[in-house]
Amino acid sequence: MDAALDASTTENPRARAADAERLSGRRLWTLLVVMTGTFLAIMDSFIVNVAVPSIRAELQATFAQVEMAVGGYILVYGLLLVTGGRLGDMFGARRLFLIGIGIFVLASLAAGLAPDPVTLIAFRVVQAVGAALFYPQVLAVLQTAFTGQARAKAFAVFGVTIGLASIAGQVLGGLLIHLDVFGLGWRNVFLVNVPFGLLAFAGAVRLLPVGRTASDGAAGGRLDLTGVGLLSGALLLLSVPLVEGQHVGWPAWTWISMAASLPALWVFVAWERRLAARGGSPLVDPALFRLRAFSAGNALALAFFAGNAGLFFILTLQLQNGMGYSPLAAGLTFAPLAVAFSAASLLGPRLQARLGHHTLTLGYAINAVGTLALLGTAWAVGTAMTGWILLPALAVIGFGEGLGVSPLFGTVLGGVPAKDAGAAGGVLETATQVGMSLGVTALGLVFFAALGGAASPAAYGGAFTTALVGNLVLALVALLLLPLLLRGDRSGRSR
Repeated sequence: MDAALDASTTENPRARAADAERLSGRRLWTLLVVMTGTFLAIMDSFIVNVAVPSIRAELQATFAQVEMAVGGYILVYGLLLVTGGRLGDMFGARRLFLIGIGIFVLASLAAGLAPDPVTLIAFRVVQAVGAALFYPQVLAVLQTAFTGQARAKAFAVFGVTIGLASIAGQVLGGLLIHLDVFGLGWRNVFLVNVPFGLLAFAGAVRLLPVGRTASDGAAGGRLDLTGVGLLSGALLLLSVPLVEGQHVGWPAWTWISMAASLPALWVFVAWERRLAARGGSPLVDPALFRLRAFSAGNALALAFFAGNAGLFFILTLQLQNGMGYSPLAAGLTFAPLAVAFSAASLLGPRLQARLGHHTLTLGYAINAVGTLALLGTAWAVGTAMTGWILLPALAVIGFGEGLGVSPLFGTVLGGVPAKDAGAAGGVLETATQVGMSLGVTALGLVFFAALGGAASPAAYGGAFTTALVGNLVLALVALLLLPLLLRGDRSGRSR
């Protein structure tokens, strides 16, 4: 059927253009394949959290070891995203997607069968390497294989996927452990990746183009290994303290390391500029940051996802520690946010067709209003706080986030040259990962500082309310950065 459609449209330019705007047939199945990979990569940042007590008990792991099993994935994943994106530009998105998802599936199987904590940590790291190789290819495929309204719809589905994966990681993890499928307990949180990963692999073999897309291999040259080392070093200096600082009590080395990440990042930028001036192939083309939409969009993504992840973190602390919810009940409290997020993401393309970039403005404004409503609710109810009371504000936040996330990725990447699509996607996803780490760390610091040594429901409620002030600040920063993004984007003016 697709072959017949292709044959008919090649003879009619108008029909061919109209067909390119539709999200149907082979393009729809291609989207389903890459969204399966997206879901697995994002979900695995969250799904292990609820399995920590079970892992400790069965493997007799220390707190430090289970923290590495959780944080090691996030750390390595964040370090290698840009490199994975550039490799996709050099060798083809299809090839890197297949290699990455293959590594991810094998590592998930090995992690699920791990006999001891060290083996589990090792294969969590390998999982992260696989995810960092295939995930940037998703954004490259969305950017180069879809056009017009089809691209807007594809990014809307992408937004739904990352939102649902973030929630599903917490809910599904608790559910799998509760059901104890085949008596495997916590091991199911890793083994669940295997069948879906294999389906994504088989689908990619069948559907992702064997030939080169606009981005595949267009970057040319050799991998900038010096740039890889410099960027990895800078991110490592920043990420290790963010992941481990709270657990080790923020000793002096954590602050020194974070401060050192700034000059290390400057050295990386200087090297990339020098390499580009010599006609080499930099890991990240400095010209990308001369695109205002790209540079402003990455700053906005960092602020927005800092608020998003920070809210998830402090709300989870409040629900489980302050209100005594089980991991599954706490996860289900996020469900209204996820439903509203999904509904808004699917509504987004229709609104964009009518409102243009005002859709983004509407989304981030609603997000800020929802955050203010959550803060006001928490302050007003005090110790009478329940999940049901928080539900309306959470739904408003979810709706605002849904309108804001999908168009954000499309707008930021819209003006990027096809040859840099993979690397640009890696940079944007790195910004979101760094933002998430910063948000969890900053709002966590505020939360625990306000909590002090107390453990009463009233103390937790007060700490949660105080931390929500920081969350509101981040929501407002994202809203204030939006004009810079919209002025820099010339591809999608409001209509």
